[in-house]
Amino acid sequence: MTSQRVQLRSSPSSPKPKRTVGSRRKGRQSQSVALAKVKDDLSHYLRLAADQEIVITRHGRPAGILIGFDSEEAWFEYRLEHHPEFLARIQSARAAIRRGEGVRLEDLPA
Repeated sequence: MTSQRVQLRSSPSSPKPKRTVGSRRKGRQSQSVALAKVKDDLSHYLRLAADQEIVITRHGRPAGILIGFDSEEAWFEYRLEHHPEFLARIQSARAAIRRGEGVRLEDLPA
């Protein structure tokens, strides 16, 4: 009895959407990679991280995330979104607006 191998063809993957910056990055794909591989080829994984999160594993368990940036603007936005003092000021400003203590743009001097 001879067995025949059937080669399966998958459909071509759809083009990847253009990466956006900031909090909109949360829906991105992630790829798990062993720490040893990342250490061997860090520059390769940094390039990949501009388009997807790279989960670094140690002994098969998640140990960290490598997040890449494709521009200085993306890096700046990431820093702002994770800066505790900036986030506190935003929260305070939103609360003041809800209390009616804000200033409308139309009321600012030109």
